Amino acid sequence: MLVDFKELSDESRIWIYQCNRSFTDEEIQQISKDIETFLEAWVAHGQQLKTSYLIKYKRFIVISADESQSSASGCSIDSMVRFIQGLEQEYEVDLLDKMNVSYKHGEYVAFKPLIDFKKMVKQKAVSANTIVFNNLVASKQEFEDYWEVPLKDSWHARFL
Repeated sequence: MLVDFKELSDESRIWIYQCNRSFTDEEIQQISKDIETFLEAWVAHGQQLKTSYLIKYKRFIVISADESQSSASGCSIDSMVRFIQGLEQEYEVDLLDKMNVSYKHGEYVAFKPLIDFKKMVKQKAVSANTIVFNNLVASKQEFEDYWEVPLKDSWHARFL
């Protein structure tokens, strides 16, 4: 069951898929339709999940499930990954590679492979106060409070 993101509990589970480029407005319209179709049919152990999604900064697909009534199972998570892989193929993008970093450069969202981001930290091209996206957040509350944080307050701080 697809609901507005605001209606999900703070404990709702979050999955963030970061794109290696910005989506176009036309792509966002189609991707939104595709996500809605997928989420309307998404089930775990035969039970429909209460779900929602966001597309942030034309670059991040955020999918959430309220697991208070039914938890997303291994099979249902596998089906979501297959769905995301389908988006990767259709739009020729990378959404599943966790070895990349997105950060804010002013109002622009930049994207770098982790190895290049580490070099940028060493070269002081980014600072401890650079806003990074912590795609490891696990709940809606963590997403709202700790997704966009200064580098010094994220897992990226180990590169400082």
